[in-house]
Amino acid sequence: MRFSKYFLPTLKEDPSDSDIISHSLSIRAGLIRKVASGIYTFLPLGFKILKKIENIIREEMNDAGAIEIFMPVMQPAEIWQQSNRWYEYGPEMFKLVDRNERDFCLGPTHEELITTMASSDIYSYKDLPVNLYQIQVKFRDEIRPRYGLLRAREFIMKDAYSFGASEEDLDKDYDAMYATYAKIIERIGLKYKVVEADTGLIGGKFSHEFMILAKNGEETIAYCDECRYAANFDNAKFNIRPFPVSDAAGLNEGLKDIKEIHTPGIKTIEDLTNFLTQPPQNIIKTIAVKNNEGDVFAFLLSGDRTLNLAKAEKFLKTSLELINEDNNIYKLPLGFIGPLGLKKEISVYGDYSIQKRSNLIAGANKIDYHFKNININRDFEVKGWGNFSYPVPGDLCESCGRELEYDKGIEVGHIFKLGTKYSTKLNGKFLDKDGKLKPYIMGCYGIGVTRMMAAAIEQSHDEKGIIWPKSIAPFLISLIATNMSENKIKEAAGSAYEMMLSKKVQVLYDDRDISAGIKFKDSDLIGIPIKMIFGKKFLQNEIIDIEYRDDASKTEIKLNELEDFVKNL
Repeated sequence: MRFSKYFLPTLKEDPSDSDIISHSLSIRAGLIRKVASGIYTFLPLGFKILKKIENIIREEMNDAGAIEIFMPVMQPAEIWQQSNRWYEYGPEMFKLVDRNERDFCLGPTHEELITTMASSDIYSYKDLPVNLYQIQVKFRDEIRPRYGLLRAREFIMKDAYSFGASEEDLDKDYDAMYATYAKIIERIGLKYKVVEADTGLIGGKFSHEFMILAKNGEETIAYCDECRYAANFDNAKFNIRPFPVSDAAGLNEGLKDIKEIHTPGIKTIEDLTNFLTQPPQNIIKTIAVKNNEGDVFAFLLSGDRTLNLAKAEKFLKTSLELINEDNNIYKLPLGFIGPLGLKKEISVYGDYSIQKRSNLIAGANKIDYHFKNININRDFEVKGWGNFSYPVPGDLCESCGRELEYDKGIEVGHIFKLGTKYSTKLNGKFLDKDGKLKPYIMGCYGIGVTRMMAAAIEQSHDEKGIIWPKSIAPFLISLIATNMSENKIKEAAGSAYEMMLSKKVQVLYDDRDISAGIKFKDSDLIGIPIKMIFGKKFLQNEIIDIEYRDDASKTEIKLNELEDFVKNL
């Protein structure tokens, strides 16, 4: 492609509304243009990259035995009401009404539709297992669409759905999709980790996320290289790190007498540690929460930890919200809450991080006061113990005991073992070998096409622009003629361009009559892997400069070596 004939509008400055580098570079490199908040047009360069990602996904899915279909974006409300997700999904679902007053939604996902379709066409165990997939546009009305393609309201996904007659069928399909997703990301050429994850609104009993590693990733990953354990930060399993005896609050001094201390205006753990010159591990953080029935609970944690509300909900088997000024039914003194002196209606639960500790500091349930030397069992009772916090540096892998490590990542894929969640609700049944009707045992497997593009930029860029892996780069070679007014350069570069086209090499020939500096900057911004320069050295000695975008290495070739160089690519 000749640059002069292509539609590739690059920008010098970052857009004013970009929050992260992938959004900024996508705009500046001419990949996308904003239509509305969270909605983008893909320009030719961005569209080429999307299609390359799609093709890799499609090839690997087909090799794994999955079969491609194409389902509509608009879905009738009835099937979502039948699964109850019409009410559970919340305001993120785009809902609309047609001229006949019938309710529809723009599909954020397709479990309901694919299960309904299967129930009318898959009758017998002889038809199973089968895995159907599509590459389709999805819609979610994000509260705050941010980060460009990473949190858009309209996006492209590959979603697959497996139907089996047994748990063994599901296990095989799940393992196949796990391996397929790994192959897809490895073919693209990105660094990643697979982590245990929550099933969320999709549901089911088991799931894994595929995370592209990136410094500015949205999520934290806890992992152990010793035993290959990895989990989403919210779901990480860990053992509490040992607390140094030298830092313990009178650990070897017996139980001290409790004291009330005046702490005027000291509401935060940070302020309290400074005021009392104590490490946060010597402080009990008391977090009050309530459920929809108005029951109030208090969770006690070490001062350096944060309550994982999802773990607390799972433990109590009820949804919870934090107590604040608006829902404080017992008028608790926020900032000074502690386990001693709480109303008897409030059940107290303890995190393992304080279980073997003594002579601690906690709120006195009185404005501007805390207790010192408070002790479990002697001064207050704990109804139950558990792991209710997120991991902190120093915590240990639950499997092998090695210290956990942490990294940032971007979720690009998520696979689920759904079981019979949807087939039971939507009457998706087949006739088994024993002559009985049974619900399909299902799995679902999603991978973000547009997210993959953004994640690749987040992982691989520098101060000059994008660094595309060769597998999805819009062009392999950026052919630059530094001075189009020099006939020798113009003719040689033009001949090289025609030769590469004849050999099916994807090349962008920058034949614009502009300064070489602008051409170099645009090439680096776009992120094309190989820069081939016809410049001063070519005029003098017929030498072509070759520069590689990924490691900034350089080499030179003679004009008579060009064809062999291209052939070896």
